[in-house]
Amino acid sequence: MLIEEIINKAEIELSEYFSNLQKIEFNNQKKVLNAFIDSQVGEYHLKGTTGYGHNDIGREKLEEVYSKVFNTEDSIVRPHFASGTHAISTALFGCLSCNEELLSITGKPYDTLEEVIGIRGKNQGSLKDWGVEYKEIPLKSGIVDIENIKKYINRKTKVAFIQRSRGYEWRNSINMKDLEEICNEIKRVKDDIIIIVDNCYGEFTEEKEPTDVGADITVGSLIKNPGGGIVPTGGYITGKKDLIHRCACRLYAPGIGKEGGSTLDFLRLAFQGLFISPHIVMQSLKGSILVSKVLQDLGYEVSPKYNEIRTDIIQSIKFNSSEKLKIFCKVIQESSPIDSYVSPIPDIVPGYEDNVIMAAGNFIEGSTIELSADAALREPFIGYLQGGLSYNHVKIALINYLKNIL
Repeated sequence: MLIEEIINKAEIELSEYFSNLQKIEFNNQKKVLNAFIDSQVGEYHLKGTTGYGHNDIGREKLEEVYSKVFNTEDSIVRPHFASGTHAISTALFGCLSCNEELLSITGKPYDTLEEVIGIRGKNQGSLKDWGVEYKEIPLKSGIVDIENIKKYINRKTKVAFIQRSRGYEWRNSINMKDLEEICNEIKRVKDDIIIIVDNCYGEFTEEKEPTDVGADITVGSLIKNPGGGIVPTGGYITGKKDLIHRCACRLYAPGIGKEGGSTLDFLRLAFQGLFISPHIVMQSLKGSILVSKVLQDLGYEVSPKYNEIRTDIIQSIKFNSSEKLKIFCKVIQESSPIDSYVSPIPDIVPGYEDNVIMAAGNFIEGSTIELSADAALREPFIGYLQGGLSYNHVKIALINYLKNIL
């Protein structure tokens, strides 16, 4: 069968799924637009500040819009977050103190959080160095073990941490229906526990966000979904007002909190990126579903399958061979608008234990709402495809991969 026929056949079979994505996009776009209108965002809010950043009305308005979108009391949305890991680290350090316990509900955390927690590395000022204890609940066949949550929570447990996406694991991401059940069980066991959700890759993939279903804090990166592919840096933390204040004091300094931090030329892009992100996320999801369908039909093991619920933008593909994985990443790089002429090679990346291969010819370094692929070089050699500012870009990259392997 010709490649064109393979793609056309898949698109016809996927029409119903694409139609469902359009409904989610419409409702999320309406929610974001209403947040802008209700907050009365004006042109003068798009201008940033310098120096200390005092009296930054645009920054305050941006955080008001985020709070309305995520249905929370307060938010901190700043360019000073270097990454999603930095934002999560800020939330954890802001909410935890010495002799308190952090409990990971979703098993082993993402690689870059291991040194934040203190699982790896020494004398870096980790949570462990800070005197915070850590436990994790092993996943049960790749699923959160809800029945055993009560066995792990004790009087010292202060924060329950939930990683929504799959990370570098072969497991399903957590959808909002399941997350609500998890949050309800945690609060039933200990009602004053702080639930922090790593929302990276998940924003606007469903019509609800973690703070709609019981999370106290939701954290994410602006070079992922909510940045719409145009925000050059930054992250957000949104949730309960007292907790956001503590996180802001951790990001800057006690006594300064949310009142400091200049925004320079950040605000216009942050507002615009948030506004277009429901559309961009759906473009990415359409591309992921197409890749999942086509490669599954060709005999690849994929997760999620094309007909499963999508709750993040990551598509996992099991290659079972380091060479096949490298070929896939090479094709993604060759199909990129930037640095298409270079070849990705595995190397050490700060925060990761294994060598990592990354294909990302993007306009913004590390942006994973733009089309990219990466993987830790370890068995069974799973590649993680994410992003795509347009469905057609993902489709073109898939066609190029099919040309390479067929």
